[in-house]
Amino acid sequence: MNVPENYIPIIIQIAVAAGFVLLSILGTHFLGPRQKATSIKKNESFECGVEVEGNARNPFSVKYFLTAILFVLFDIEIVFFYPYAVNIREFGVEGFFAVLMFIAVFFIAFVYVWKRGALDWDK
Repeated sequence: MNVPENYIPIIIQIAVAAGFVLLSILGTHFLGPRQKATSIKKNESFECGVEVEGNARNPFSVKYFLTAILFVLFDIEIVFFYPYAVNIREFGVEGFFAVLMFIAVFFIAFVYVWKRGALDWDK
């Protein structure tokens, strides 16, 4: 088999990753605790050690999801500041005013969402 020298590190990395996966699967199977499949504790729902309250099928308010979407929107805005922070000297005054306009648009949108009550999802 004639493998170019450039592929050898990739093949080694794939072999190490596959070996780790195989070792993890076999290790948990042989070293893990033994439980009967009909165990009552194993079939119970579990959430971070908190006892279950009520039915899991209760619907959430739509405002909860709206708040989550708005959080993602305003959180992703921060990603666009990274190129500016890296190239702050090259952008100069024009870049500074462009970023100020960018912040102003999002600030106006935030005030609009806040005044409309979209952030009060518990009401």
